Amino acid sequence: MPGTEPAKTEQPGESQAWLLKHAADLRRFSRRSFLGGAGASAVLAADMLFTRRVQAERRVNKILMVPDDFAEAYFPNASWILFPGYKTSWEEAQWILSSLRGALRQRGQLAAVGYSNTGLDIDGLVIAVIEHVRAHNLTKLYFYGHSFGGMVATQVAARLRELHGVEVVFILLDSSPYSKFDVLDQSWFDGVVFLYETGFRVPSVLRGGYELGERVVHKDERTWGQILDQTMEQLSPIAPSSVLIQSESAYIYHFDATRFADELGGTKMAFIGNPKDPTVNYQQARESWARTFPLNMASTGRRTDGALPAHASPGWNPFVYRPILVDLQDELFPLPGGSGRMTAF
Repeated sequence: MPGTEPAKTEQPGESQAWLLKHAADLRRFSRRSFLGGAGASAVLAADMLFTRRVQAERRVNKILMVPDDFAEAYFPNASWILFPGYKTSWEEAQWILSSLRGALRQRGQLAAVGYSNTGLDIDGLVIAVIEHVRAHNLTKLYFYGHSFGGMVATQVAARLRELHGVEVVFILLDSSPYSKFDVLDQSWFDGVVFLYETGFRVPSVLRGGYELGERVVHKDERTWGQILDQTMEQLSPIAPSSVLIQSESAYIYHFDATRFADELGGTKMAFIGNPKDPTVNYQQARESWARTFPLNMASTGRRTDGALPAHASPGWNPFVYRPILVDLQDELFPLPGGSGRMTAF
């Protein structure tokens, strides 16, 4: 027809060449896709196995030891036990001990409590501690109460004495609230505790968003790198479960220190903290602990000035905390010879 271009005649071999090129491209594409898919599947499978192992392991309370040859040699029957604060993972608890190693090992070995992800259970903690005491023939216990861990340490010490006749030598309260009224931001109690006690469990993804928001609000205390690291930690398998965090919140909300006022025997106590603490009312908490435990409280005047964050941050500020811990031990538990200190080999 007029105006119609003549049909293009395919030259011999063109079709075969196109098919061969297409097959070669498909082969390269399939190989890349297969290798990429296989790699991604392997990573996912490894992550799932790791997550399952971690979650299974952390369904129980566990005493986590930080080995130290010096402490084990000179203090085979004495140990510090750290009771971690709110939302503190097993890894962070061990990191805190490692940061304070040079000071704490002057009186005992180093151990921390790993709380069960099934929820905070004081009876379970008492069992874990007494089994550790018996397994290692410990006769001297020094408790480090990190933030709300000071509440837990006080109750566990009272229960150990009541049920097993084991008296804790010392309880250090590091920025520990005396009651819920010492927590400066009361608003989070309304939601977290209410939801927990009505049976609702906060999903981890939601908690990760909450963590990010909380840390951004207090960004003056952290670098953006720390904000990112701490937020991502809450979404990782090693993070405390949402159930544990909610149960910790409920524990703080209902804690009543007066129940243990006459239950500690000769246990010595000390309170340290920072007047600039944005989380716990330093002055109010310090005075309340001293008022309720007048016969036990041996020191309340030492402050962690200069620490950032200002609330219970020994892991971030070991050079602020170590001198305080050394001075406290030398004053309350002097070693034979008068110098109070020993040199590590």
